Amino acid sequence: MRIFDATLSTLERSLDVRLSRQAVLASNLANVDTPGFLPRDLDFDAAMNAVGPAALGGPTVEGEARAGDVPLDASGGAQPTAPERFVAEVPGAQAGLDGNAVDVDRTLAAVAENAIEYGATARATAKKLAILRYVASDGQG
Repeated sequence: MRIFDATLSTLERSLDVRLSRQAVLASNLANVDTPGFLPRDLDFDAAMNAVGPAALGGPTVEGEARAGDVPLDASGGAQPTAPERFVAEVPGAQAGLDGNAVDVDRTLAAVAENAIEYGATARATAKKLAILRYVASDGQG
């Protein structure tokens, strides 16, 4: 039986992706007065689905990347971390007179939604770790 199963890896990945999305949304708010700025968002579902079975603790095949491997680009440098690859401009954003397309109300709603989901994931992670702590202490703590 594995102590650290795919659940903990998935929760960790979800926290990372939610944190990256929060940074992207905060960038949109910081640039609300920047002429010509187009808002961006991170596709949470695509970022989570990009994780292969190796990163979730599943079986690997010969030559497949393993959890913790750092992919390199052609120059030998590290590629951007996975969540940042899924950041794209918000489709259908309507630009104002100055060319800025940030909708403050929609962005604040997305920030609130993301924060709630981050908190829920953090609580689920804490519960999972509490279970592991209980098991490790033979039910004594």
